[in-house]
Amino acid sequence: MSNPQKQKAKEPEIIDATDSSDDHSESEREEHGGELDAAGETVAPSPSTSSKKKKKKRSKAKRLLNAIRGKDEIPQEVVDQVLDKVKAEGGPGSLEANAENIREALQQMKIMDVVQGKAGIGGFNKKDLGEHKFWGTQPVPQLGDGPTLEDGYIEPSKPREEVRQEPYPLPKDFEWTTIDVNDPAQTKEVYDLLTFNYIEDDHAAFRFQYTAEFLAWALKPPGYHKEWHIGVRVSSNKKLVAFISGVPMTLRVRKHVIQLSEINYLCVHKKLRSKRLAPVLIKEVTRQCHLKGIFQAIYTAGVVIPTPVSVCRYYHRLLNIPKLVNTHFCYVPRNMTLARMTRVNKPPSATSIPGLREMEERDVVPATQLFTEYMKRFDMAPLYDVEDIRHQFMSGMGEGEMGSGGAGRRERQVTWSYVVENPETGTITDFFSFYSLPSTVIGNTTYPTLEAAYLFYYATDAGLKGGQEQDQILKNRLLSLIGDAVIVANQANFDVFNALTLMDNMPILQELKFGMGDGFLNFYLYNWRTSPLAGMNSEGGVPAGRGVGVVML
Repeated sequence: MSNPQKQKAKEPEIIDATDSSDDHSESEREEHGGELDAAGETVAPSPSTSSKKKKKKRSKAKRLLNAIRGKDEIPQEVVDQVLDKVKAEGGPGSLEANAENIREALQQMKIMDVVQGKAGIGGFNKKDLGEHKFWGTQPVPQLGDGPTLEDGYIEPSKPREEVRQEPYPLPKDFEWTTIDVNDPAQTKEVYDLLTFNYIEDDHAAFRFQYTAEFLAWALKPPGYHKEWHIGVRVSSNKKLVAFISGVPMTLRVRKHVIQLSEINYLCVHKKLRSKRLAPVLIKEVTRQCHLKGIFQAIYTAGVVIPTPVSVCRYYHRLLNIPKLVNTHFCYVPRNMTLARMTRVNKPPSATSIPGLREMEERDVVPATQLFTEYMKRFDMAPLYDVEDIRHQFMSGMGEGEMGSGGAGRRERQVTWSYVVENPETGTITDFFSFYSLPSTVIGNTTYPTLEAAYLFYYATDAGLKGGQEQDQILKNRLLSLIGDAVIVANQANFDVFNALTLMDNMPILQELKFGMGDGFLNFYLYNWRTSPLAGMNSEGGVPAGRGVGVVML
């Protein structure tokens, strides 16, 4: 399935712009025996040698590709080990796993690693994995480092007077600006920049479509700092051409509680990515955080840079099948018709849990207590107080009556938050939330917008005592709770409901008819070292998903 999530796109990935193409120019010329023209094609040094070199290169490429495709390249013992692990973990698709499709998957992964530049014939290429000069200078775990023996900072904090006081220099003709997200005109500049220059999917078919309401919700949590909303303008016409943001967060990483910044929305105008603005933006937002006494950060990317603390995979619950097929988000399987595919994926018409209703102001305190208790299950999770909960789950609920913005929606609604109130005791036993982030369908006049819902946070008091029996109680409750979230999203005319392999999602995704997507999200910690956290795979005895309890927007 295609996906409009955070991954490397057809245009150069934004955070990957820290690597200069100039680093490769000389080696490319030497390898090809000629200069590269503006279109990236090789200009032959002479007609007499051109055909021989092309034939030689084609022959070499063919031999290498045939070697990759050869089934002997994946030893049977490797296939057996992977199959045993898949069966043991019991994740989505484990029941259908066999030696043949495991071998096929491994073979496809190997070929695609070479095609995408992640590996050479001899294995992974460290530079392609993100060993750029910039990240080699930063306080982050480096690729190839040994196992983490003890959690903690990489570089110590500094007193404010030792922090750089002046902004980092920009290339000629550019200047810094602080974005006031309370100013509608400046907010529009940001979402225009993001809409046309931010993340696309691999096939450049989908692009996130931000709104002023979404940015207000994402960039103005309690205690936010305006200095952490940083832009770059063209000096001559003041046009906004780059942006990066940070917002404060209290994060627990295993036993440590850290005050840090959540870094997001690093975006450089497509036509200016050769200016190497991304590293300067990262250094400047880091400087601004240091001035506030914050020396750690959390961020995500669809590409691999030094060094992920966890990797999660996107899953998709298809809702509007005809539209999703038309926009090439998914396809009709060979053994199925469009009508049958639509029928099979149709959610129930009504929710199933008694006492389910929209979250209200009176629910904020009990929801905070429920959230605090439930999030103890995960190795990395935010610590939210009452004001945080009010902001995260209620500030984006829109204006007017339900239905004023269309079926199941208010005007300018960003978040949907629901609680379960016990009909007998009046206590809040569960809640769930999801948010809206539509995508532009590039070049599609029939369906120009894809309405996507993203699973946000949820909590329940069921099955929290531990043990196999309690785990089953929890799973059954989440099947009902998140199943009702899918129904609510369908009633609000969302086209697809997306979720990541984090929190307690893994055991329920397959039964709720979520399909595996082709997008991955890498989680990173800046200036903090810890051993890998369980995301799409289990780690250190922690079940898959349970290492990551933080949802990044």
